[in-house]
Amino acid sequence: MKRDHRHETILILDFGSQYTQLIARKIREIGVFSEIQPYNIPIENLEDKNIKGIVLSGGPSSVYEKNAPKISLSVIQAGKPVLGICYGLQLLMYIFKGEVSPARKREYGMANLNLVKKSTLFADLPVESTVWMSHADKVNKLPLQFESIAITKNSNYAAVQHNEQAIYGLQFHPEVNHTQYGVQILKNFCYKICNCQGDWSSGSFIDETIKRIKKQVKDKRVICALSGGVDSSVVAVLLDKAIRKQLQCIFVDTGLLRLNEAATVEKIFRDHFKINLLCLDKKNVYLNALKGVSDPEKKRKIIGNLFIDIFEKEAKKSGKFDFLAQGTLYPDVIESISIKGPSATIKSHHNVGGLPEVLPFRLIEPLKELFKDEVRNVGNELGLPPEIIQRHPFPGPGLAVRILGEITEERVNTLQLADDIYIAELLKNDLYDSIWQAFAVLLPVQTVGVMGDERTYENALVLRAVTSTDGMTADWYPIPHNILSVISNRIINEVKGINRVVYDISSKPPSTIEWE
Repeated sequence: MKRDHRHETILILDFGSQYTQLIARKIREIGVFSEIQPYNIPIENLEDKNIKGIVLSGGPSSVYEKNAPKISLSVIQAGKPVLGICYGLQLLMYIFKGEVSPARKREYGMANLNLVKKSTLFADLPVESTVWMSHADKVNKLPLQFESIAITKNSNYAAVQHNEQAIYGLQFHPEVNHTQYGVQILKNFCYKICNCQGDWSSGSFIDETIKRIKKQVKDKRVICALSGGVDSSVVAVLLDKAIRKQLQCIFVDTGLLRLNEAATVEKIFRDHFKINLLCLDKKNVYLNALKGVSDPEKKRKIIGNLFIDIFEKEAKKSGKFDFLAQGTLYPDVIESISIKGPSATIKSHHNVGGLPEVLPFRLIEPLKELFKDEVRNVGNELGLPPEIIQRHPFPGPGLAVRILGEITEERVNTLQLADDIYIAELLKNDLYDSIWQAFAVLLPVQTVGVMGDERTYENALVLRAVTSTDGMTADWYPIPHNILSVISNRIINEVKGINRVVYDISSKPPSTIEWE
């Protein structure tokens, strides 16, 4: 990997921890760019003068296992400050000939940390604080060059430091919110130990990205699939600021979008931002193609292939384009790299609508260095309205995977109306921004009901709302009963075809967020 990033960087070597992305996000939040790479990147990559420090992430392995991921001493002695977290600490101890073994008492959850020696890593921290532990192994004996700087009830080596070099290890996780002074510890490492100046912000990203796009595109043309979601919207506005008339955005109304989605996109991007936008009404095309199809994977393939055909035809009609812009995010890039080494396989969801690589475009991916929360910050800086920036994730196949069973125009209309009421009530009661994702699901199940004096036999609707930080795990959100009651009453009274509303209280795992 050849790095072309000009910002001072904290490099995170990934050993497979579920918290690795969180480490990177926390470091970026304090104004320092961070980058995740597999633990076994070539040693010459560490010679980049912009790399100011190295973090060794946690991981599920035990250092004494035969195939456990390891690094050589040369990585640690590359002249950069090093911070090992959990597995990273244990790996440091192993490399320097300390002792690590299975703990007699595994430690998960909160622990009380006591500082026992002055350290720059703990500058401005009180002597006692709470931290978050998650480990089954422990350090039994320190290498000769190390000393303990903090302890907990179950560990005399909860934090350690090298006597002569800027090498530190933490048994706990400073990146999680449960660690009381975790942000301060990361600040101390970045600013006091690595001597970072803090040159990473949404504003600096926008300025640099616009310059980079202009340099890359020159006098060529760019085509961009605009969905109205956060990522594609930010990409479109960034490109518009950089190259203006050389940009052609295409919005495909599949008929499987939120209520009035097409009108909203047109109003915001064509009328307000004056972006060169082509809106295509393809509702009937999609509904006809999906007629009689119930299998969710078949739905996805039909929708993806149709999008490719439509997009490709319209691109040809609009003239020659040299570049395709898409909203690839940093987690997409990370997921394409195994901790066992770089992977050549790019997941299909990294491509807009599953566009194949055979299309005659070069890619522009302005957001590929950003996490979702950073994209929202950039969107705010660019002046995108809250209804775009703060909106919940929406699946690529749209309502097709929220209508279980066959897709019909009637069932789409029913779900659009019900979902709109649901979201409107969440907004009205100031709950929307506290929820990661909320949506309604129309079931292929009819239930008996009574409306007036008549017996009904109509559809059941599911309401889903979850909290999450990255979508990988999620908990169901406890919407107050009185608000659920209003939502249910409104949907049953105002949406023809629904006579029963239920609330999904399952978490991920074992359930998924979406139903299909």
